[in-house]
Amino acid sequence: MKQLLGVYSPGRPHWVGDGFPVRTLFSYRSHGKQLSPFLLLDYAGPETFPPATSPRGVGAHPHRGFETVTVVYQGEVAHRDTTGHGGTIGPGDVQWMTAGSGVLHEEFHGERFSREGGELEMIQLWVNLPAASKMVEPAYQAIAAAAIPVVPLPGQAGSLRVIAGEHAGVKGPANTFSPLHLWDVALNPASRVELELPDGWNGALVVRQGEVSVNGEASAGYGQMVVIGGEGRGLAISSAAGGQLLLLSGKPLDEPIVGEGPFVMSDKEQLAQAFADFEAGHFGRMA
Repeated sequence: MKQLLGVYSPGRPHWVGDGFPVRTLFSYRSHGKQLSPFLLLDYAGPETFPPATSPRGVGAHPHRGFETVTVVYQGEVAHRDTTGHGGTIGPGDVQWMTAGSGVLHEEFHGERFSREGGELEMIQLWVNLPAASKMVEPAYQAIAAAAIPVVPLPGQAGSLRVIAGEHAGVKGPANTFSPLHLWDVALNPASRVELELPDGWNGALVVRQGEVSVNGEASAGYGQMVVIGGEGRGLAISSAAGGQLLLLSGKPLDEPIVGEGPFVMSDKEQLAQAFADFEAGHFGRMA
């Protein structure tokens, strides 16, 4: 069985712009080696927004050296960037943006959601790029909920959405630079399932709803995270009342991380160059 390294509660809530009330569950500063290749996870909401005459959100800001993955569970998020990519994602959809060599982008509530108001719940995950891929051309993957396969779990325990990686021979639609799994897991009441993760891969389990027991030794409830060590393969998850989880695991990159603000690079020189390039306007300008 996989070794469990701890159960963590989210940090204090803070706002990103005026549209995203987030709690940070981890960052590369707190769990850099434990959770490589993942850098950060922010959980936004659930938060009820009243109707508005203009979209709430966060304006143009830069990134370089990693990928941002946004999973929407409730509400609607619109994205636009300097490469010309963009779009609106709603419940069950995923936006996978490769910042690579550098991009400016903005994120706001979708037009319909802004007009009508409602509940917003989403997770944004930062995934590190290998050192050799830090400066790849920026790219964008818009993954509709209908394109994400759902695999029934044995014994009517629930279901698993394969966003990235694979489960039970079913592959997810996201293209990744390093081997990883990103799974949405829905557990029925009085359920138990044993999942297999590769030996040597790090991981974390984030509880969105309900309460779960992991490997019979740790319990986690709403908003908490269980950090999973690399040694071993099995992960046994049970829930008396049912639950909704996000499970992420990946092969560690075992490379230096030097980051500040919106840039995550491999050394101080690259980091300084990122700031210089941004200030010189090399990331483009929003239309």
